[in-house]
Amino acid sequence: MVAEKYNKLEPELKEELRTIAQQIVTPGRGILAADESTTTIGKRLQDIKVENTEENRKAYRQLLFTTAKDVIGQHISGVILFHETLYQKADDGTPFVELLKQRNIIPGIKVDTGVVPLFGTNDECTTQGLDDLQARCIQYKKDGCHFAKWRCVLKITKDTPSKLAIMENANVLARYASICQSARIVPIVEPEILPDGDHDLARCQQVTEEVLAAVYKALSDHHVYLEGTLLKPNMVTPGQNCPTKATPQEIGAATVTALLRTVPPAVPGITFLSGGQSEEEASVNLDAINKYPAKKPWALTFSYGRALQASVLRAWQGKIDKVAAGQEELLKRAKANSAASQGKYVAGSVSSKTADVSLYIKSHAY
Repeated sequence: MVAEKYNKLEPELKEELRTIAQQIVTPGRGILAADESTTTIGKRLQDIKVENTEENRKAYRQLLFTTAKDVIGQHISGVILFHETLYQKADDGTPFVELLKQRNIIPGIKVDTGVVPLFGTNDECTTQGLDDLQARCIQYKKDGCHFAKWRCVLKITKDTPSKLAIMENANVLARYASICQSARIVPIVEPEILPDGDHDLARCQQVTEEVLAAVYKALSDHHVYLEGTLLKPNMVTPGQNCPTKATPQEIGAATVTALLRTVPPAVPGITFLSGGQSEEEASVNLDAINKYPAKKPWALTFSYGRALQASVLRAWQGKIDKVAAGQEELLKRAKANSAASQGKYVAGSVSSKTADVSLYIKSHAY
């Protein structure tokens, strides 16, 4: 009988965590982040003039999770859910978790409870939700979730991120990761450095290296089993307002270099966030990262929210007769990112409703 919680890393616990993490990053597959909070999904629905009701949220997630059974699972290995969505059922009574399992997709769950200000800093923040995390993880595991996500947010300005913000967020991510593992859940560690600002590519690379070095030191201090974790970082890009734009090749080189310097090879995979890039940029840059000529010891794939869903929403428009059109857009972007995660994407080869529209949101909060 497997225990529902462990006090230390027993061999069977390691085996279970490692297997789940590896399944999520099998070649050509990545994660659909569908864990928008009620407020955030409300903004997405508002953009297409659909009211933010539980019924409409359910209808939209049902569209995502009922996409072609034989195709979607080839490109999507995991879906991150929001608490409400985990317990919803399709119109025919099938639980959403069951729909995902039928598609060979692993259900995951967002477990942080949001960002809060870090007192005494220059508008920096930390993330809360640790207090009852173990009990919630034990329950989520029973309810079919095998991985979790926790997002920390850092910002680049002249004097941030501060040492305090870097250390506090690294520690909170490590504590979250160890609690998840004790409850047989694979933690996705997400230290997002926001794209806000006018900093250049080199500054973003420097900060990314500093943040990731701190995160992996904290994970080591907390005895986190790296083979049973995944990393969800930002790509290294210039700030949104930087006058000098970077090519995909420059972004690929800076990103892989930063990761090689900081992320241990024991980590099975890195699932990038799209960070407000357009759908096409997110695919092209992921492709450039995978094409960069270096020894890359981890899978480099995607965990995209906006960059997999913007065209879906635009095609669906909240109309029952447009569900198939929405699903078609999801498959297009999933295929594009699947190819990109293998360094096989041809820029511009997938046309979607909003492929080139920037999905940037200032100081993005969930």
